[in-house]
Amino acid sequence: MKALILAGGKGTRLKPITHTIPKQLLPVANKPIMFYVLDQIREAGITDIGIIISPETGAYIREAVGDGSRWDSNITYIPQAEPKGLAHAVKTARPFLGDSTFLMFLGDNLIEGGVKSFVKEFGSHSPDALVLLKEVPDPSLFGVAELNGKGEVVHLVEKPKEPKTNLALVGIYLFTPLIHKAIAKIKPSWRGELEITDAIQKLLDMGKKVRSHILTGWWLDTGKKDDLLEANRVVLDSLLKRDVKGEIDSKSKVVGRVQIEAGAKVENSTVRGPVSIATGCQVRNSFIGPFTSIGAGTVIEDSSIGHSVILENSRIYRIERLEDSLIGTRVELRRADERFNAVKIFVGCDSSLEL
Repeated sequence: MKALILAGGKGTRLKPITHTIPKQLLPVANKPIMFYVLDQIREAGITDIGIIISPETGAYIREAVGDGSRWDSNITYIPQAEPKGLAHAVKTARPFLGDSTFLMFLGDNLIEGGVKSFVKEFGSHSPDALVLLKEVPDPSLFGVAELNGKGEVVHLVEKPKEPKTNLALVGIYLFTPLIHKAIAKIKPSWRGELEITDAIQKLLDMGKKVRSHILTGWWLDTGKKDDLLEANRVVLDSLLKRDVKGEIDSKSKVVGRVQIEAGAKVENSTVRGPVSIATGCQVRNSFIGPFTSIGAGTVIEDSSIGHSVILENSRIYRIERLEDSLIGTRVELRRADERFNAVKIFVGCDSSLEL
């Protein structure tokens, strides 16, 4: 079995930060989203992995992921000239996939518990396709599946106005090579894209068996700023363990599940977890509140921060209260006017703001 990670697209909902960083490489708890995906694929026993990349961001992903040796895997990069749909990505990857069964995983999705049981179910029941589903409050925003009493998919609709179920397609699939025949029979949707929902529906029209696997844990789509902050909160709350390797002076207080990497320094400050502070960070005369991740080399001084993601090599100075914010790399944020107290911002990379 092979795996196919989709990491193309332009990340338009996360601009301006995705002008310089692919959305799949944005950090959650100081770890790139795609690294969680690769960890889960490897845990499922798959080592032959293809990654769909775009012309705009492919070089960044190649540099971050490398040849796959970090995961004891082999990585093949597959350029997709334009984002013409998930089924088009599969079509583009056909030379890599050959006649193998494969796991398809959207590179900006995070799920609780991994895909090991999902892959195991595919091996046990041998369907023509297996789709991961999750109950959601507003299914009209997603592809929606209808099931029979055996848990088999009988119908799929992309973003229906009147959904018949609340079971959304998560963005993780297992396919046999039959999916290529189905894709060859579909036409672009009104969006001009080859939809994977249409391809799976075509499998059903061909009389093939499509099973479902219901995800009971959390599912996080990190396509927007608030989604990324929520993903950071959930992962910190679920997975972070206390691990303090950096320097903490006698005037500082570190409370709860806090991860401070070697090379970081905390001086005359309070850090209240769950919080992740990367190597090379300096925190002085500040308060770092729950659900905050601070990237490598960032300096926080005379400030209070909570529920935020701060990327690498930034500086935050004299901000009385920064909350619910996403700050890019190499950003300088300082307060000059005493009238500004609480701040909530979304700042792209290489910016300087004086408030």
